[in-house]
Amino acid sequence: MDSVSPLPRGADPSSVASSVVELLEVLWGGGRDLSVAPVSVSQLRVLYVLERNDGINLRTLTELLGSLPSSVSRLCDRLEAVGFVQRTASANSRRELGLHLTTDGRAFLADLRARREQDLVEVLETMPPAGRRALLTGLEAFRDAADRRLNVGTDGPSAVSRSHTA
Repeated sequence: MDSVSPLPRGADPSSVASSVVELLEVLWGGGRDLSVAPVSVSQLRVLYVLERNDGINLRTLTELLGSLPSSVSRLCDRLEAVGFVQRTASANSRRELGLHLTTDGRAFLADLRARREQDLVEVLETMPPAGRRALLTGLEAFRDAADRRLNVGTDGPSAVSRSHTA
């Protein structure tokens, strides 16, 4: 164990995580950056899950979201209506439908990420160099801890990307 305390005295990991999430919500206007398209925060979660799990069925999506089947079905109905999700016959079963992001859905996520990344760049540019270095060190440690947690009991590669370590 390091002699340096990982958190400020009296802070617990959940409060630190909450603070980070709250700061990002403020930066992104509590989801107001989604106003360019008719997508709610819940629908955005669906898009992110489908991006990582192309072709899953509604039951699997419901389990991954920890939600009710009727709620997830309505979310998918709305996303299909705006052209971000497509339902197709499953290769596994004629009774199932696979859920897929459309080209427009993927483009929406790419645009959203680009806008959010630009917001973060603008904030980072106002930080002093020592603060940016400290943040990078902290984020690398966070990624490594998450990597260890995700790899517990697995032999496969980590799901945590190392593409942004430069």
